[in-house]
Amino acid sequence: MEQIRINKYLAHCGVCSRREADKLIRQGAVTVDGETAAAGRSVFGTEEIFVSGKKVGNPDASVVLAFYKPAGVVCTERSFHGEKKITDVIRYPVRVTYAGRLDKDSEGLLLLTNDGNLIQGMMKGANRHEKEYQVRVDREITGEFLKKMSGGIYLEELEQRTRECVVEQTGKYTFRIILTQGLNRQIKRMCAACGYRVRGLKRIRVMHITLGELKPGEYRKLDDGDVERLYRDCGLAH
Repeated sequence: MEQIRINKYLAHCGVCSRREADKLIRQGAVTVDGETAAAGRSVFGTEEIFVSGKKVGNPDASVVLAFYKPAGVVCTERSFHGEKKITDVIRYPVRVTYAGRLDKDSEGLLLLTNDGNLIQGMMKGANRHEKEYQVRVDREITGEFLKKMSGGIYLEELEQRTRECVVEQTGKYTFRIILTQGLNRQIKRMCAACGYRVRGLKRIRVMHITLGELKPGEYRKLDDGDVERLYRDCGLAH
């Protein structure tokens, strides 16, 4: 876990803006582990931090973020080839990890959280949670292609048949697809089995969480209502 400036941490926690945090720090209203915080101080976020006598944050509280993973960023904790990782793009005061990866050349919605049980609940195939994608391929889409994709395809390399799914053409070379399983490189393998190559892939929804107005590299913290629904739909207490 990396340290960040305390003004940025307070902004992340929704206490105030960075500028307002700087003002509070100058006024001596911010303490870290019982000591008055100095301007420019960095924190991990695990310290006891108070603003005007009120405790800020809770290291044990669950955090869920919606993140727009840009193409070219890898879903991995470590990169041995100089590739850009998620942690190089997003720096959050609480350690979070992803639920359901995206390939390096794919983009779109990733849900990040510090709750391992929630990650397991979202990724459990038996729960049949929906994930929606926008896809561009290298050939003109046909009715036969749509029928084959939606009906389920046996993937020899995985020795598994894909579940029936919703597939809808959105353009000459584009379609949207809603999956309820998460096989490795599933959409690319399905398209390849139909003689197509994927030229672009974006995930726009996971369960009830959508990409919304996020731009590549941006994230937003989910509100309490969305978080509660995620836990409920995963059969977890929160």
